[in-house]
Order: sequence, then structure tokens, then C-alpha cells
Amino acid sequence: EISSYVQRWTIRARITNKSALRTFSRGSGGGKVFHVHLLDAHGGEIRASFFNEAVDLFYDKLQLGKCYTMSRGSVRIANKQYNSCDHRYELIFDKCPQIEAADDDADIDTVKLSLTDLHTLQSKARPCKVDLCGVITTVGPVTNFTSKEGKELVKRNITIADHTATSLCVTLWGEQAKQEEKTFEGNPVVCLKAVTVKEWNEGLNGSLSESGALVLSPSVQEAKVVQHWWHEGGSTQSLTALTATGGGGSAARAANAKVADLAKLRSVSEQVLVTETEIYSVVCRLALVQLQKRGETQPLTYTACQEPKQGKGLPCNRRVDSSGFCASCNRAGKAAARFNLRCRFVDAGDNAWLTTFHEAAEQVVGLSAEEAQNVEQGDGGREALEGTIVAKYFDQPLQLTARAKSETYNGESRVNVSCIGARPVPRGQHGRAMLKEVLEHVRLAAEKQ
Repeated sequence: EISSYVQRWTIRARITNKSALRTFSRGSGGGKVFHVHLLDAHGGEIRASFFNEAVDLFYDKLQLGKCYTMSRGSVRIANKQYNSCDHRYELIFDKCPQIEAADDDADIDTVKLSLTDLHTLQSKARPCKVDLCGVITTVGPVTNFTSKEGKELVKRNITIADHTATSLCVTLWGEQAKQEEKTFEGNPVVCLKAVTVKEWNEGLNGSLSESGALVLSPSVQEAKVVQHWWHEGGSTQSLTALTATGGGGSAARAANAKVADLAKLRSVSEQVLVTETEIYSVVCRLALVQLQKRGETQPLTYTACQEPKQGKGLPCNRRVDSSGFCASCNRAGKAAARFNLRCRFVDAGDNAWLTTFHEAAEQVVGLSAEEAQNVEQGDGGREALEGTIVAKYFDQPLQLTARAKSETYNGESRVNVSCIGARPVPRGQHGRAMLKEVLEHVRLAAEKQ
């Protein structure tokens, strides 16, 4: 086995991952480097870094998925901060490495995976690094932005789900994010190697760096299980989302939301707010979606521009016309379906109609806007879409994040209450809150006696 005590060695391995070429500065000089992951017939995996002269010799020659024999490199203790391989050591190639192409070896896997299902992921200590397998349910646009350090970055968010009826948002970076749109079409099953999972905005979020791997059309048994689940009803099943919806700002506001019921929301809409905006958290169920208005069919989705705003990384999200032209951006570009629903929610004491925006609406009806459009345009038409939505009525309790905002309409001030976030009720947390409330009522009753 490779170690710092073995001076002469030769390995035969397959390249399972190859990073982009990177330049760096160090002291008065600089250099260039790229990394590969090497997997051998015994299942051992190690990272190899190529510097300077070795970059010139081998960056273009080494191909992902091919087998090679390698020798004349040095061995050092692996830096786990940057190295996702399990091996204690890593290889360094700089001057005079000896590397030759080898015949393909069927005994060497194309990738080494130690998969964790999304339900089990919830019980792991975080942050953690895991391998995941799931079906891609939603795909976000490619976003370009500049980091605080002035570095140009590219990312794309995807959501995966597996047979445990659980979903997670994972951010792809660099070249993995730039892959063609058709790569993600048709809800493909993928494996994600070395996903860093952290707590974020009261939920979990995954990040697949360029040192990780996105495996398309995986042949592992877990992929077959996920594929079967998806085709046998998983595509219409209600999912438990591990990632908080509504974006960073909405989720952060939700953490400080005032606990209320629907009766309280109704009274808020009839008052004058002390502040311009107030955020509330409400537990209730979906009772109705406005499918018709004055006898006419109500559109449930619209097509929105996904081109980044000028000077910002966020998508425009303005409505485009039938040709895909966005008046705000003054061009036709990438577009995607978005929900804008009018929903009636109920709890034990009252009910309320709330305008429910895209991210929250997807959680409420258990469908992405793209899936809703596909159902409506399919053989079943509008009737099939309405049937799918009606099946969600009173399905499960939801924790809504509602925003009450002062607006001026025709010279009159009024309060508009809308739903900006939704997720399945965390039953343990909600149960403890209700028990605390019961105990408080018991205490107050005892004091009155």
C-alpha cells in the first residue's frame, strides 16, 4: 500500500475525477496545478496533484475514465481540508514523473461510492461529507457572480430526491454547473460523490465542489432502486424537503417570525401595521386552490425570465411573452415556469385566502411548476392537473411563512398578506411547542384557583 515509507512504487489506476487547471501565487513566484482521483482494482482511492512541469506534460493527456500506470512521484500526508478521498496519503507529481496509458481494466470500477440515503442524512453530525444517489426533480439556472475576494464563480442549484421520499437542494460549481440543459432533462438519476452538507437557514443544503463528482447514468443498485421508486409513484409522492425554501432572506426572516394562527392573520390584514413588513409563522392545511375565477379557468403558472439581473447573480423572474421576450431585460433568453397561486388554508379556528408565491407553492401542492405545465399539456390536460392538486387538499399539516406588508392602492393604505414560504410541519418541534402551550394554560388556571 502507498505510504511515506515506500520509496519506489508503481500504481495502475483509473482516473475517476479531474479538476480544472488552477494558477496560484506563493511568495515571489507562482505556479499551476490540477488534481485527479485515482482508483485501483482493490478499491483503494487516492488523490494525485500535478504541479508546473507535470502540468505541461500531462494536463491534456490524462483523460477522465481512462487507466494509467504511474510512478516517480512523492507521497505526503493528505490535507483533509481539500482532499475528499479516504486515503491517509496523497501523491505529488512535479518533475520527471513516469506515466503511461494502460489498457482498460474491467476490475477497476468507474467510480467508488459509499452512498447515504437522504432520510439517514438527517441523523448525521454536520457538517459532513457524503455520497448521494437521487433523481433530479428541479434544476435552477446557471448563475455567475463575483465572490467577496473578487473571484468569478459559477453555480447552479439542483434538487434531488430518493426512495425515502426526501429531497435536498445541492449546489453545483464550476464546470459541473455549466453542463448543457439537456443533461438534466427528463428527471435523470445521478450519483453525487463528496457532497458537503451543512445546516443552512433552519434546513440542510448540499454543495458539490469541483473536487467532487457528478455521475450520470450510474449503474449501482441504489440507482435502480431510486429509478423504480420514481416511476412507480415517487414522482407524485409528497416529499419531505431537507432544504428550507424561499431563499436566504425569506428563510432568515422565517427564523424570527411571530407565531400566529389564521385568525390572527385575518385581524392583521384589517389593521394598520406599526412597521412596513411583519413576518408570521402559521401551522395549517391546504383546503382549496383557486382553479377558476368568475367562471373562467385560472392560469396557475406563468413563464418567467431566468437571465441574471444586470450586475447581480439573481434571475430576473419577470413574466415573458409567448415568444420568450422579456421587456425588463429587453431580450429573449432562458425562461422557466413559475407558480403564482391563490390558496385557501384552514386551521382549527379559521381560514384565509393567501397569494402563494413560487417556492412556497411548489411545497404546498407537491409539484414543481415545470411538472404542472407538463401534466396540463399532457393527455389528461387541465383536468389531470386539477385532479393532482385536489389530491393535496387536507393532505398534511404545513408550516407557512406569511408576510404582512403595507401597500398603497388607489390612494388608500392597506395590508397585503401573502405566503412566502412553506414546508411540512416538523412534528417533533411542533409537538413540543403545543405541549409547552398546554402547560402554560394549566399553570395560569392553577394560579386563578
